[in-house]
Amino acid sequence: MEAGHALSSRLGRITISSEAIAQIVAETALECYGVVGMKGSLRGQLSRARRRPRGIEIGRDGAEVTIDLHVVVEYGLNLAEVASSVGNRVAYEVERLTGLPVRAVEVHIDDVKTGGKMSVGSTELTQERRRRLSRRRSGN
Repeated sequence: MEAGHALSSRLGRITISSEAIAQIVAETALECYGVVGMKGSLRGQLSRARRRPRGIEIGRDGAEVTIDLHVVVEYGLNLAEVASSVGNRVAYEVERLTGLPVRAVEVHIDDVKTGGKMSVGSTELTQERRRRLSRRRSGN
């Protein structure tokens, strides 16, 4: 297991794994307007073998977290605005949920969904799948 990100408190040390941070990043990114899926680099595909969500790399820069995120965006949207929104939201949620400072979020738009399906090798998150995930989270 990869070394975690540590925080100290008066009661002791808290360690948060990179996998836990990657899960927060994945959930947050997929909730952002315009993001329809994740698409990983070769390194991201290797990470998936270790149970880390596809298209996400978590690093450390001293006490700070760095995040590389590979996404697929819906056609017709301003890519720069979507990337900026994703980066800001991911940084905010990781800091809010973990207490760890985020140094950088690099958003890589690896594909654009046009019409029907995305390019081979990407993960499509259809409206039906979003509904199923939403129902599963709410327990219905």
